[in-house]
Formats: sequence, C-alpha cells, structure tokens
Amino acid sequence: MTMKASSRQVDGVTIVDLSGRITLGEGSVVLRDTVKDLSTQGNKKILLNLGDVTYIDSSGIGELVSAFTSVRNAGGDLKLLNLTKKVHDLLQITKLYTVFDILDDEATAVGSFNR
Repeated sequence: MTMKASSRQVDGVTIVDLSGRITLGEGSVVLRDTVKDLSTQGNKKILLNLGDVTYIDSSGIGELVSAFTSVRNAGGDLKLLNLTKKVHDLLQITKLYTVFDILDDEATAVGSFNR
C-alpha cells in the first residue's frame, strides 16, 4: 500500500491526513515533500493526522523528526494526531513521545495551536 497525503484547512491549521506506510523510499518522500511544500507556502501550524498510517519504519520516524525540525526552524509548529497503537508504541520506545505534541482529538488539536 502506497503512502497518500491530503491536506485541508481548519481554523488556520493545516491538517495533513496521511494513510498507508511511512517507510524508506516513497512513503518518507511523500511526507517530506508535503511538509516542505506547506512550509514554503507559509503554513506555520501543521497537524499530521496519522490515524490511517498502518506502518512506520526507522526512516519514517526520521522523516517525522526531520519534518518537526524544519517546521520549527521556519517558526512554525508541527503536532501529531490520532496515533495508531503501533505508531504510539514506537514513539514511546524511541523516547520521541516526549518530543512531539501528540493529541487524540482533532478539535482539541486545532485549538491547541491557538493557545
């Protein structure tokens, strides 16, 4: 299953709905290009919805960290939404759970950018 990304705007927050596998190759390239394009267009509040991500490998984790860093360096904020159990466990094992702002509810997540 290939990685798909679509973005939408909700109250000034860009929500990127991701589905499929974030893995070495196409999956991480889709994520990188999507976040880079959004940043270039001036989107500072980015929420990655990972609810339909079925698998993530080490390069996918690296891509999440890279996206987070590049958005932060551009003066923006990147948060994660709707982690599956597998992705949640992976972020806990790698201690990245403490780096990312992770939310389970879209409305709460959108509101958290405006605090």
